[in-house]
Amino acid sequence: MNRKIMAMMICLALVGMMGNAFAQQQAPVAGVTTKAIGVTADELVVVAKGWSAKNQIMGKDVYNDKNEKVGVVEDLIITPEKAVSYAIIGTGGFLGMDKHDVAIPVNHFKMLDGKVTLPGATKDAVKAMPAFKYAK
Repeated sequence: MNRKIMAMMICLALVGMMGNAFAQQQAPVAGVTTKAIGVTADELVVVAKGWSAKNQIMGKDVYNDKNEKVGVVEDLIITPEKAVSYAIIGTGGFLGMDKHDVAIPVNHFKMLDGKVTLPGATKDAVKAMPAFKYAK
């Protein structure tokens, strides 16, 4: 259940940010209709109470079910259909050297006691996964 809730919260937050929800119709100017960028005051209240990927998951440590740190959430991958599908987890390295990033499906994670958890993972298992490289 926690996996579904976490994935749903991530999807809803990001789809809301990327969709048309922030555009509003503006009064015509010299006969030209344009869309304004931003939110209405009512929408701003809803946005402020929403879930933030930046504050709640990005840059957060990832733990296994034994409370051992196995990596850090570096990025979230959003499909062209605007669904969050993978989290990029960084492990190892020091000051960016020898760091190993991997892609892990978001439905593998759980939120336990406010921590991002990847049950059954170990640091060695994450390091052994194929490295994730961004497309150019």
